[in-house]
Amino acid sequence: MFQYFNKLLGKFFVKLIRLYQKTLSFDHGPLKVFYPYGFCRFTPSCSEYGIQAIEKYGPIKGGFKSAWRIIRCNPFNKGGYDPLK
Repeated sequence: MFQYFNKLLGKFFVKLIRLYQKTLSFDHGPLKVFYPYGFCRFTPSCSEYGIQAIEKYGPIKGGFKSAWRIIRCNPFNKGGYDPLK
C-alpha cells in the first residue's frame, strides 16, 4: 500500500514540475524569450533535476535532493554541470 501511494505521489510531483516548466519556467516555458540562454545556473536545470531525482529516489528523498539543489541555485554559487548522483 505504501509503495502504491509513494509511486502515485511521485507521479503527482513530476506532473506539477512539468506544469511549472510549461507555464512559468524561464528555462522551458514561454518566458524563455526573456532568458534565451537559460536562467538556471546549473545543467540540467533545477526543474529537470527535480524530475530526475523524484523518478530515481521517490518523492521524499527526491524532494529533499530537489530542494537542496534549489537552495544552492543562488548568486553566490558558481553553478555549472551538476548531474544527479
